[in-house]
Amino acid sequence: QVQLVESGGGLVQAGGSLRLSCAASERTLDMGWFRQAPGKEREFVAAILWSSSSTYYVDSMKGRFTISRDNAKNTVYLQMNSLKPEDTAVYYCAAAAKLQWPTIGVIIAYEYWGQGTQVTVSS
Repeated sequence: QVQLVESGGGLVQAGGSLRLSCAASERTLDMGWFRQAPGKEREFVAAILWSSSSTYYVDSMKGRFTISRDNAKNTVYLQMNSLKPEDTAVYYCAAAAKLQWPTIGVIIAYEYWGQGTQVTVSS
């Protein structure tokens, strides 16, 4: 069973930055980040492929969020800059054996999920 462990969430003021980390128990996984705000559906944030390190973002977060990975550590990161109060959510790490376009941003394309880490942005 693949395990994903997120860390790095917390409370930050608007305009600040946070870096989330997700350590996976296995290699060669395509990985992504989703988030879920109170009362809203879980939404795709970003993904990165194992084979090519190609990255994908939801348009609204391009330029502010950056996904990266350290394959030697089986860890994926989400660097979040210029945070806004509307970025407040639980952020989930997710993984799949193989992601394919156009379902990279689709929840059911991911087989494994972390427990989530809370990010709170104060105004």
